[in-house]
Formats: sequence, structure tokens, C-alpha cells
Amino acid sequence: MVYVYKKMIAGKPYYYLRASSISKGKSVVKDIAYLGNSIENAKKEIERLPQFKDKIEKSYRKIRLFLESNHYLEGAQKAKLKHDDFLKENQAIVEACALHYNKAFKKLDALTQKEILDNFIVEYAFNTTAIEGNTIGLKEARGLLEEGLTPKDKTLREIHDLQNTKRVFESLDLKRQLSRELIKEIHAGLLENIDSRNEYRIRDIMVTKSRFKPSPYYKVREDMDFLLEWFDKNKKLHPFVLAVIFHHKFEKIHPFMDGNGRTGRMLMNFILLKNNYPPEILQKKHRSEYLEILNEADKAFITEAKPEHYAGLIAFATAELNETYWNNFL
Repeated sequence: MVYVYKKMIAGKPYYYLRASSISKGKSVVKDIAYLGNSIENAKKEIERLPQFKDKIEKSYRKIRLFLESNHYLEGAQKAKLKHDDFLKENQAIVEACALHYNKAFKKLDALTQKEILDNFIVEYAFNTTAIEGNTIGLKEARGLLEEGLTPKDKTLREIHDLQNTKRVFESLDLKRQLSRELIKEIHAGLLENIDSRNEYRIRDIMVTKSRFKPSPYYKVREDMDFLLEWFDKNKKLHPFVLAVIFHHKFEKIHPFMDGNGRTGRMLMNFILLKNNYPPEILQKKHRSEYLEILNEADKAFITEAKPEHYAGLIAFATAELNETYWNNFL
């Protein structure tokens, strides 16, 4: 297998084509070609290595992902970004994704954009429902959402769960403002044919496999009003930070009897898309870490947001964006 490797020497990047193999049961790694000290040089040199053509073709997807993501990362770093106390070193990663999303993805023809977004939505629907316990696998989810194939031995609730997620994501109206009505509409859409309780809850709940205590039922309406007021007053925050913090605060309140996680993640993506930032997937494989980091942010009150409260969550969300964006939109 071959891949591109970046070495940092005296603060400067140097790119190499590196090969890895197994010899006598041990991993052997060797730099086989120097590609230059910039992504642009590396792109050109890759095309000038006919002796490694077969190996490069086999690893083409991985090599392209590295080169393109680092190309936009360098572009973001050169933009002299204004320091953000919440994002810190994560800012260039977020801006690199946004740069590609607006300068490359949105410039594609409409059909190609739709194909990429359709694939993203399947991945998103699978992960956001799986976090909540849906047992339909990714392959089955793809068959259901793309071809209408009903998975065997799965409940109607699980099937509706995926179908609702796809439909709600596709129907997000970015011309609208975040409001109590919009939140309830998104929640109702996600819970269609699953749970008809779409008003704020009127009794306390226990959140399974979690240590946090949601708002008591008699404070839910008040806390949601505080949250929307906080959102309106803090639109000056970086859009990624705003979306991630809003998601946490929404989950901390847990305003509905069911569907809070799915609704919160959908609202996070609504905020991102409305501000011309790409949507992201919080992955099922990182569920335990995700829930633990949400709990760590619970030190923040509903009406406050300090960098020290959200450092872990923002770093986690940045890593998820970086992985899921390039894997889906490139």
C-alpha cells in the first residue's frame, strides 16, 4: 500500500510517497519518493511517477483524500483567520471543510451535487438513528433509502426512523429562522409514525445509559425560551461553535419525551447549513465518547458558554466533521 506522508521539519512541510508492507510478519515502512514541500508540488509529482503507477492507482482514493483535504487546509491557514477562543487550533480544519464545500462542492453540476448529498444523507441517517439504538445496518439502510428495499426482521419503528430522517433532512428550509415552531416541526417529522407526542414533555424522564439530569419538566418551556434567547444573542459566535453549543444545550434540556438526540443533531446541521457550513455526521462508532463529552459540557448553565466548558466537545465535533466531510463530499 502506498500513501502520502507529511514530515514537519523546522516548521515546514515536506511530502513523501510512502509504502508499507508486511515482511516476515512485521510491518515495513519506507519512503519511496520525495514529492516536494507543498501540496501543489505533491500533486504534480504524483503524476510523474510511472514506476509506481499501479500502486498509486490501488490507493488512489486515499491519496486523493489526503492531497485535497490538505490543499484546502493550507488554503485556510493562509487566510490569516481571526483567532477564535472556542476553536483555537481546530479553526483551520473547520474552515478547510467550509472552503471546499463552498468553492468546490457547490460549483459541481446539480446532478453530481444531488448524488453526493444523497449518499451523505444515507450515512447521516444510519449514524444518527444507530446512536439511539436503531439496529438496521448501513447496507440495509442504503437498500431501504435508495431502493425501497425493506430490511428483514426489523421493526416498523426502525424503518420509519430512517425514512423520517431522510425526509426531514431533505426538507430543511434554510430560509426560515430557528424558532420554537421550527424545532417542533423537525421533531414531529422525525417521530412521524413513531411517537405522536410533539409538545414539550409534562413529566420528568430518565435518560438511559447517561449520568446527566435533564431539565425538570416544569422548567422545560422556560429553559427552551432561555436557549432560543441565548441563540439570538450569540449569533456573533463562529457558526460551527454556535451549532455545536446549541446542540449540547438542547440535549441538556431534553425537551421532548422521545427523539431529543435525533432532533438536536438535525438542528445542529440546520444551523451549519444556514450559515454556509457543511453538515456533519456524529458517528455511531464514537457513541460512547460523544455521550461522555456531552456530559462534560454540562457544567455550563443554559445561558452561558465559556471556552473551557466546550473545549472537549468542539474538538470532538471538529474531528467528526473532518472525517465525515472528506469521506462523503470529496
